[in-house]
Amino acid sequence: MMPEPEAKEPDSQPELPCILICQHQSCLRNGSAAVLAAFDAEQIPGVQVKASGCQGQCNMGPTVRVVPEEIWYCRVKPIDVPIIVEQHLKGGKPVEALLNPRIHFRFY
Repeated sequence: MMPEPEAKEPDSQPELPCILICQHQSCLRNGSAAVLAAFDAEQIPGVQVKASGCQGQCNMGPTVRVVPEEIWYCRVKPIDVPIIVEQHLKGGKPVEALLNPRIHFRFY
C-alpha cells in the first residue's frame, strides 16, 4: 500500500502583481510589442510582466492590465511605462490620465 500524498496547505501568500500587455492584432498594430519590451526593461522586483492575448479593448489599445488589482490602462506608449512603474507599481497610485474610461468610470 502506497502512502497518500500530503494535502497541500492553501497558499497564504498574496498573489504577485502581474502586468498583462495585450499582444493581439490591433494592439500590436498600435505598438504593444514596444510597450511589452519597455516593461521588460524596467525589471520591477516582485512584479511579473506577461504578454497576453486579446483583452477585449481593441479600439483602446495597447491595453495594459494590472492584476490582481484590475487596473486597466489604455493607449499605452513606451514613454508611459516609467510613470506607470514609479507612480503605480512602486508608489501605489494608479496613473489617472491613462486609465481606461470604459472600465474606470469618472463622475465629475
